[in-house]
Amino acid sequence: MQRRHLQPAQKACRCSDGRGLHLEIHPAGSKLWRFTYRFDGKQKRLALGR
Repeated sequence: MQRRHLQPAQKACRCSDGRGLHLEIHPAGSKLWRFTYRFDGKQKRLALGR
């Protein structure tokens, strides 16, 4: 995945690797790494940083 070439859109979007790790791109141009997982039957999201 070429994360440096991804551009912001009208709404926040996600580019996923298929295993829970994804890059959120916000309209202002910020890019945040997030990890989605399940714990005790509930879906959780962990912020990993810029």
